Amino acid sequence: MTIFAIVFAVCCSSIAMKVGDPPGLQMQAFAKSLIASLDEEQSGAALLPFDSINRVDWHFIPKKDRKGLMLGQMNDAQAVATFRLLRAALSEAGYDKANNVMMLENTLRALEAKNGKWERNPNKYYLTFFGEPSDKGSWGLSFEGHHLSLNFVCRDGRMVDSTPQFFAANPAMIMDDLTTSETSKESKESKKLGRSTDVLLGKGTRVLRDEEEFGFALLNSLDDEQQQQAVIAPDAPRDIRFAGQPQADVGEPEGIAYADLDAQQRQMLENLVEVYVGAVADPIADQRRQLIEDNGWQHVHFAWAGASEPGIGHYYRIQGKSFLIEFVNTQPDAAGNPANHIHAVLRDLTGDFDLTP
Repeated sequence: MTIFAIVFAVCCSSIAMKVGDPPGLQMQAFAKSLIASLDEEQSGAALLPFDSINRVDWHFIPKKDRKGLMLGQMNDAQAVATFRLLRAALSEAGYDKANNVMMLENTLRALEAKNGKWERNPNKYYLTFFGEPSDKGSWGLSFEGHHLSLNFVCRDGRMVDSTPQFFAANPAMIMDDLTTSETSKESKESKKLGRSTDVLLGKGTRVLRDEEEFGFALLNSLDDEQQQQAVIAPDAPRDIRFAGQPQADVGEPEGIAYADLDAQQRQMLENLVEVYVGAVADPIADQRRQLIEDNGWQHVHFAWAGASEPGIGHYYRIQGKSFLIEFVNTQPDAAGNPANHIHAVLRDLTGDFDLTP
C-alpha cells in the first residue's frame, strides 16, 4: 500500500464519529483505538509520560533517530489509523500540506541520487503520545519528521494547544520532471511492508505556495515610505529563529504596523496570517482567529528582510500579541537552484506545548 493509498483511504473511509464532536474528542477516540493495536515494542516507542522532556524536544532537521514510532514500523491498518488521527487534528488544507511535505522526500531522493547524506523516505515520520488519551487530564501528541513538526495538547477532552506548527518544502518549487526510476532506493521497512515510496509530485508543484506568494504580494503593495518601515534588513537570515526551542523568546515587534496599512493591504496581511492559522481543525482555527481579534489587529506587525523577488533569499515575520509567524527561503534546493527551500513556522506566544513561556 502506498502512502498516497493510505491517505486516500483515510479521506474516503467512513469514520464513526459524530459530526459535531470537537477535535479533542475525535483525536482521543482515534488515539485509543490506535494504541490498542500496538504490540509491546511499538508501545514502548510510541507511549511516553506527559511530563517527558521529549514532549518539548521538537525539530525539523533530518535525524537518524527520533522520538516516537515510525510509520515504517507500523502495519497498514496502523498507518491508516495514524493518518485518521492526524486528519482529526488538522483542516483539509493542513492535512494535504502535511502529506505533500512528506511526499517531497521522494523528490529529494530523486534529486540527490547517490550523493545524499540522509535517507529520504516518506515512511520516516514518527508518532508519539505523551500521557494517556482521555477526557480527563492532559495528554499530548507529536507527529514529526524531516520538514514537518506538528504538536498538540488536549486537556479534559479539548485541544488546548497546537504549536509549534512547522511546515517546510525542499524544493519550494519542483523544477524538474522526475521519474520513479530515479527513486528506486527504498528503506528496508518500506520493502518489508510492501509500502511503496516512489510516488512523485509533479513539476511545478509548490507545497507552500501561498505562504510565499501572499508574502511577496503584500511586500510589493507597499509604497516607498511603508517599505522603509517594513524592511528590517537588506539580507535575509539563514533560518527561522528559535528552531527546536520549547518557547519563542521574542522582543518587541518590528516592521510595519497593521494600522499603517491601507484597507487592501490589511486584508492581504489577514489573508497571509490565515494560511498559518487555518492549518488546524476548523474549531481550533476559529479559536486562533478569535484570539487575534480579541488582542487587536492593531498590535500585529509585518517585517521583511532580503530580496523582493523569488530566487534570491527572502524572509518575513508577523508578530501579534499571541502569535509569531516566520518564513524563510534562503537555501538552495537539492538541485542547486538558489532560494528554493522554504521553512515556515507558527508559534504561540502565550506558550507552546500548553506551557507558560
